[in-house]
Amino acid sequence: MPNRKYADGEVVMGRWPGSVLYYEVQVTSYDDASHLYTVKYKDGTELALKESDIRSQSSFKQRKSQSSSSSPSRRSRSRSRSRSPGRPAKGRRRSSSHSREHKDDKKKIIQETTLALPKPSENNTKRYNGEPDSTERNDTSSKLLEQKLKPDVEVERVLDQYSLRSRREEKKKEEIYAEKKIFETIKTTEKPSSKTKELEFGGRFGTFMLIFLLPATVLYLLLMCKQDDPSLMNFPPPLPTLESLWEAKVFGVFLLWFFFQALFYLLPIGKVVEGLPLSNGRKLQYRINGFYAFVLTAAAIGTLLYFQFELHYLYDHFIQFAVSAAAFSMVLSIYLYIRSLKAPEEDLAPGGNSGYLVYDFFTGHELNPRIGNFDLKYFCELRPGLIGWVVINLAMLLAEMKIHNQSMPSLSMILVNSFQLLYVVDALWNEEAVLTTMDIIHDGFGFMLAFGDLVWVPFVYSLQAFYLVGHPIAISWPVAAAITILNCIGYYIFRSANSQKNNFRRNPADPKLSYLKVIPTATGKGLLVTGWWGFVRHPNYLGDIIMALAWSLPCGFNHILPYFYVIYFICLLVHREARDEHHCKKKYGLAWERYCQRVPYRIFPYIY
Repeated sequence: MPNRKYADGEVVMGRWPGSVLYYEVQVTSYDDASHLYTVKYKDGTELALKESDIRSQSSFKQRKSQSSSSSPSRRSRSRSRSRSPGRPAKGRRRSSSHSREHKDDKKKIIQETTLALPKPSENNTKRYNGEPDSTERNDTSSKLLEQKLKPDVEVERVLDQYSLRSRREEKKKEEIYAEKKIFETIKTTEKPSSKTKELEFGGRFGTFMLIFLLPATVLYLLLMCKQDDPSLMNFPPPLPTLESLWEAKVFGVFLLWFFFQALFYLLPIGKVVEGLPLSNGRKLQYRINGFYAFVLTAAAIGTLLYFQFELHYLYDHFIQFAVSAAAFSMVLSIYLYIRSLKAPEEDLAPGGNSGYLVYDFFTGHELNPRIGNFDLKYFCELRPGLIGWVVINLAMLLAEMKIHNQSMPSLSMILVNSFQLLYVVDALWNEEAVLTTMDIIHDGFGFMLAFGDLVWVPFVYSLQAFYLVGHPIAISWPVAAAITILNCIGYYIFRSANSQKNNFRRNPADPKLSYLKVIPTATGKGLLVTGWWGFVRHPNYLGDIIMALAWSLPCGFNHILPYFYVIYFICLLVHREARDEHHCKKKYGLAWERYCQRVPYRIFPYIY
């Protein structure tokens, strides 16, 4: 074990990255592998510093005492200086007045600088590639500051040539430009920690269990929906034979669907936009054509139905399709982990670089795996699973009509299909907004997202439609109207909150957003405290939960199975909210504490 100079809990002076300024910090931990100290500033900011960037407080006190004592002869010479006796008194008064005005202007500039630039001790070099679901403002004040402090060239030349600046004025100027330099340096050179220290989902053991538990949960839900009485008391459901779970033709259809969507993704239609900056400052490009892919898919499905293709084939082999998707996601995850072993350090996910095989395999080791310009994570996020969800719902609607000999689908089935279709179309229409989510900017692409995108979304989110095929529910028009109103309320909260967040992240200087109030943070960004984000901390989660409830209500109250999605969604969002809270508190320090005091409720107003 290498010798360490500073112990945990010791208060020392730490150099701020990219500057020569030292601030009081407390040592919290030491990494033997990287030989870095984790220190904590007074505002709660945590940074990793080398031992050479840390000094004891005693050395600074000695230097301060030495610098405060100056030569007596020098002080006497300074006191002996006086103005020229031949200078008129009026000129002295005018000069004094001019000097006061100059000092007032200088103080004003320094005050504006203090507002424009965060204090060095409050800066945080950890950027969330991310934004939790909390919103942020990009600081554009450095350019304005540079214009304000740009002095007249000729005056500066004369002052520098004849050394006419006072020592105090020089010191103030140095401090202003030092803070500006620190701010610019941090924005361009900050890097994430090389290793993931905080493990989620129960760490190595938890992620290992989830690799088996998630597929088992999907299989259990689908088998229960197939039962005449899907009560929880009938556990476990009759298990099918292994031969009945797999069919090569079904797997071939799934592969055809996957590559069919990949072809639409590669079409040169739709605009190309840049994502948020990565840790190295680079921005990846994404083609926004998800809605076009949906329209082309709808046209293809319509053509198949016109030629009397039996789409309810999906219902008859639904469990086999789920098994095929799970097998494909596992193979894809193995490929993603193997290729990530050769990826450079800067391309690894900040949350999936723990060094533990199982944990990194589950959470995703590489942040943005690409084959050329084909972004695997971005493609799977919206295309095969989300669009497949709508196709599955349509297949369930047709299966209900065929099995029950109906000329029209039931009102319950129409509501479920309509509500979930609106959700999918909204996601594809606002496809660009997904570039600011945690899945894209923070989470790596591993088994968690691969299984979630290709299996969980299409086969669990369509659980209500699958349930209604075997357990039809008749509802009245007034009940349908009430459920529709509830879904509209949830959708309005969800969409308006996300629009505020995404517009604010993209262009915080937009005049249309001038009415929004923010709490400034040490990172140069701001936390919204007006609109939906001043009501609760995660209003988009609130809208999601209300919509999930509206999707389940058409299934009635005979069984709890259709409400699994609501229970799961609440648990998922509470987990995400806790993760966001931890991340934002660590990133924004005191500013996040102020925000939490201003907005006390997390998801549910007056409850949680």
